[in-house]
Amino acid sequence: MSTNSFEHYYLSWIPDKSKLKRPYYLTLANALEADIVSGKLASGTKLPPQRELADYLDLNFTTVTQAYNLCRERKLIYGVTGKGTFVSPLPGKNIILQHTAENPSNIIEMGLLKGFDQIKAPIIEASKNVLQKGYIEALYSYTDAAGHLHQRVAGAHWMKQMDVHTDSEHTAIFSGAQNIISATLLSLFKIGDKIAVDEYTYSNLIGMARLSHIRLIPVKGDAEGMDAGELEKLCRKEEVNGIFLMPNCANPTTCTIPEKRKDELAEVIARYRLILMEDDNTGIPLHGETTYHSMFSRLPEQTIYICNSTMALCNGLRVAFAAFPETFRVPLLNALYHLNIKTSSLDAEIMTELILNGKAAKILEQKAELAKERNLIFDRYFPDAVKPGSPAAFFRWLPIPRLTMDEMETERRLLQENVSVYCSYRFTVNRNPQNFMRIAISSPNTTADLEKGCSIVHDFIQKNRINED
Repeated sequence: MSTNSFEHYYLSWIPDKSKLKRPYYLTLANALEADIVSGKLASGTKLPPQRELADYLDLNFTTVTQAYNLCRERKLIYGVTGKGTFVSPLPGKNIILQHTAENPSNIIEMGLLKGFDQIKAPIIEASKNVLQKGYIEALYSYTDAAGHLHQRVAGAHWMKQMDVHTDSEHTAIFSGAQNIISATLLSLFKIGDKIAVDEYTYSNLIGMARLSHIRLIPVKGDAEGMDAGELEKLCRKEEVNGIFLMPNCANPTTCTIPEKRKDELAEVIARYRLILMEDDNTGIPLHGETTYHSMFSRLPEQTIYICNSTMALCNGLRVAFAAFPETFRVPLLNALYHLNIKTSSLDAEIMTELILNGKAAKILEQKAELAKERNLIFDRYFPDAVKPGSPAAFFRWLPIPRLTMDEMETERRLLQENVSVYCSYRFTVNRNPQNFMRIAISSPNTTADLEKGCSIVHDFIQKNRINED
């Protein structure tokens, strides 16, 4: 191919030529999908005409046409006669994957994180008990957006086990952790603010930050979590407004921050007056620790504590508790009200019933034992995987070697083999050189399904890895 003269020519989308490889149409389509999913290309963006893009890339016109057509099939882009090709509005990652699955009912789910949904009996029993209570009619009346008083009291009681000491006036009930994050971003931050995050972080935070026009800045860390010295360097260099941490078995890396590192981070957070979002997705002290201390207890006036452990009880009960200081109370509750994300009073009452009768703690203990068994199965197939911060982790973080395809294509090919996994591009603000898979070991219906899924993933990696010897 001849060298073109388009290096300084304006194109609304400029893929990296160095990353294109055969088949060119496929890698070009995957590059376009990656930039759309990551938010680099906003919905409504007009894409370069196919001939101009082909000239810029030194590719055949039909190759670019094939790539565009493939992205149309994936519902990522659409064409308007006489006007051009545009990025589709808010394409969903999960929808794309489901769209390509030939037999959705046969899929072994190890991508979407679910918490042993087969354990339903205590939830059903609690639901029946609630329906038999004399005040059921009151639950169907509109009440305080933050939840009924006795439900907030139960939430405050539940959070004490994680060293979060608060009261009903500084506790609110949300329909999931994602909604707490959304309300926090929209009420306590403004457009252009910067929030420090781990190099791999919660994927829904990334999506919500982009919608809110808030910039997430990754901070380097190690096996013990974010490095306090690196956070200090960032705060000296830029005006950072907040920080997001998952101290216990972080999603997706499974990293658990030890107490000493928490002290170091807390010192920096306090010095620079950062707003801290502490997202706790376990709800129980790890390894039976008696000296556990939350970040909330260290920085009670700067922290929004997100108690997401209730989601492990039952994914269908959209109930999560938030604890916050007085200074955040009015803006956060205003956001809860105006965003109209109040959780169902019935769901909140069922959760309250489970907490007060002791069943919630027992369900978590039962699921922890199941998770330990499944972690042993996973370790048989992947002995070199990252060791989790908890032996009862619901998911695992698996480093993968260089493969003959990119991460999106890896997901798609595995889905064709009836296994769903999530790769690390979903959890990064900036692309990282090493690739991983997050494998949700709690999501398959049975241990046999987990065994089969692990076997397929293991064989797929071995078959498609690039031999670098």
